[in-house]
Amino acid sequence: MAQHVSFFDQVNRNFERAAALTSHPRGLLDTIKNCNSVYHFTFPLERDNGHVEVIHAWRAEHSHHKLPTKGGIRYSLDVSEDEVMALAALMTYKCAVVDAPFGGAKGGIRIDSNAYNKHELERITRRYTFELVKKNFIGPGIDVPAPDFGTGAREMAWIVDTYTALANDKLEGAACVTGKPIAQGGIRGREEATGRGVAFVTREVCSVEADMTSLGLSKGIRGKRVIVQGLGNVGSYTATFLQEMEATIVGLLEFDGALYDPKGLDAAAIVKQWRDQPRREKSIHKLVLPESVQKLSNAAEGLELECDILIPAALENQITAANAPRIQARIIVEGANGPVTSDASEMLDQRGVLVVPDHYANAGGVLVSYFEWLKNLAHVRFGRMERRFEEQAYQRILNSIGARTGKSFTEDEMKALAHGADEADLVKSGLEDTMGPAYHNLRKIRAEKKVDLRTAAFIEAIDKIAICYQDLGIFP
Repeated sequence: MAQHVSFFDQVNRNFERAAALTSHPRGLLDTIKNCNSVYHFTFPLERDNGHVEVIHAWRAEHSHHKLPTKGGIRYSLDVSEDEVMALAALMTYKCAVVDAPFGGAKGGIRIDSNAYNKHELERITRRYTFELVKKNFIGPGIDVPAPDFGTGAREMAWIVDTYTALANDKLEGAACVTGKPIAQGGIRGREEATGRGVAFVTREVCSVEADMTSLGLSKGIRGKRVIVQGLGNVGSYTATFLQEMEATIVGLLEFDGALYDPKGLDAAAIVKQWRDQPRREKSIHKLVLPESVQKLSNAAEGLELECDILIPAALENQITAANAPRIQARIIVEGANGPVTSDASEMLDQRGVLVVPDHYANAGGVLVSYFEWLKNLAHVRFGRMERRFEEQAYQRILNSIGARTGKSFTEDEMKALAHGADEADLVKSGLEDTMGPAYHNLRKIRAEKKVDLRTAAFIEAIDKIAICYQDLGIFP
């Protein structure tokens, strides 16, 4: 019987594989690897029916090499100390790879959010925030949470409201958390940021002709057969954005089954139906679909279906040593955190499968959270001061061209050509400008060290974090 390896140990296995290829002293590597602090607490919740239960919650801060620390809060029955430590560590390395100036953190509450009504969830969230404030585990310059599995903008609004009520400094209160509603200081483009980032990464991977040739694939994202696991925030946006990029979405997987059509699914229509279903009644088998769509009752089997690109965007440990030999995809892009175990990742690499690691591939969320944090500290919306000036400048240029050439632009043409960048445009631009170049940097390390892409990403992260400690004079 195979020995169970904890999630945090798997992350550290990957870390050690990369660390062995660096020249940093052991003490520095151990400082980077270990989790700085973990807070586990419990509190009672009185349900609306009068029943009292004990809620278990955690917050882990993995690295303080840069402050604040940053990481989501998830509501799930799988939440544990090991899980939040592992996810916090991945956040540290993720932020380093995309140059987001944060240390890694993660939090969670061990509940099934579907089992509680809105008022109960609000009480849980506000009490969780109170406990974090009490222990100095939250604040714009300390630790900045964000949404994760089972949470969203609503929960972030409750957190910022509770924090601001308790904090001495009210001015920067909105920057204590990201992923908020727009009216509460959120940023346009944050909700779809992780999925958009995964789509950008996938497109960038497919743009390298040499890599595609070695995988037996053609260059470009167009026509690539893609399977996406998870119709939550990350998976749904990844699928719809890739469809817009002209990829062919052949499979969509959820907790209770899989949809597959080798000729292609209408991802946008399926995602809309899924989102319209009541939260507690969601089922892939209730969707109204064309007759050509195959429905599988076993979601795990969907991972093994024929495709070019597989994007696991649900939870960790989805591809293991047990099912890795049956995976048919030539490229795996990790939309979730830790969906491929360390053993499975080695097996896939030996088979020539290109695995694009989570701490690069799904970094779009924390990157746009960084933009939101900056917006909150600056107290001004991106584009507010320059957009109109840009539009007027573009209009003057177009009018000058028209006067010299005799070409007159229609009102619609003028609006399209003279459009100044608003907040959503700038967020999308910043995301695309980061994710693309980061991939080519990782490819360079992979070629130089002759390693897989995951190890290259860990080497990149370790080197960047090491510089922070060395600059402090703590290590040579």
